[in-house]
Amino acid sequence: MDIHVVDGVGRGPTELAAYDAALADAGVGDFNLVTVSSVVPASATVRAVDTAPDLGPAGDRLTVVQAHASATPADAHETDRVVAGLAWATGPGPGLFYEATGTDPDAVRETALEGLAAGRDLREWTFEAEETRLASVETDPGAYVAAVVVAAYGESEPIA
Repeated sequence: MDIHVVDGVGRGPTELAAYDAALADAGVGDFNLVTVSSVVPASATVRAVDTAPDLGPAGDRLTVVQAHASATPADAHETDRVVAGLAWATGPGPGLFYEATGTDPDAVRETALEGLAAGRDLREWTFEAEETRLASVETDPGAYVAAVVVAAYGESEPIA
């Protein structure tokens, strides 16, 4: 199974509309997302890509790990951006994802990596590679904004 890591940003008249626009920007906006915690199956390959490939028909269920940051128009007076980030570690066996959000890209990356290190310490697995992916969007006093980083597990599946 391939796990595709994608990111997107969006703006909209509501928080949900901005989130939907960010998912569309990442190429996963037409699915019903089912969020799982953080374990990468041993048989999976994690690939960071610009946009998600064709993962199946619209309306299907898609299993994901996601980081999602959003801001209201009022938040633009307090911060200039929101950031979502995923960090992952893989090896010959299972791997891990850790997500983080905030307003500073360096702090989000550091938080995700700290969580990843703590998760590795809990397990006796072998980890050989470590990566991060961030999405950042400037706040806007005229719109809601959202940033997402999504790890999509394989292809979608019918709900019914």
